[in-house]
Amino acid sequence: MTTRAAEAAYLALHLAEWADKGYAVYNPHGKDVADLPVIYGFCKDGSPGRYSMHLLAEDGTHLGDHVCSAEGYGPHDLGVIEGSRPDRHETFRAHYPDGYRMEYVPLDQVRARSHAGLEAAFQRNQEAARRADTQTEGDDAE
Repeated sequence: MTTRAAEAAYLALHLAEWADKGYAVYNPHGKDVADLPVIYGFCKDGSPGRYSMHLLAEDGTHLGDHVCSAEGYGPHDLGVIEGSRPDRHETFRAHYPDGYRMEYVPLDQVRARSHAGLEAAFQRNQEAARRADTQTEGDDAE
């Protein structure tokens, strides 16, 4: 079992190792980065030892999730940080082959619902789910 002090020290080392990295960008056509669609990494909920991390494309598509022992690991483990998790970027490139940029939204902003971009992506996700439910209900009636 790891002590709290050891957990804190390991997290501090991890954060220091990745501190100089920015958010990942895939831009094969050299577009203005601000014009690229966003993939949001965010912490939906959690408490020490178990944080629920998710990836949501600007268009509302869920692109993955992960559980972390501390929120500080989330940006790396989700692939938000430049150079982290190349395996996840295969999925991102398949979804947005013309480019994307990553952004991380921390738990406090998610709880406050204060991030306009993530809120819009979440609404698109919910609308798609409602359409899918309606279509499934219609298919059941046949």
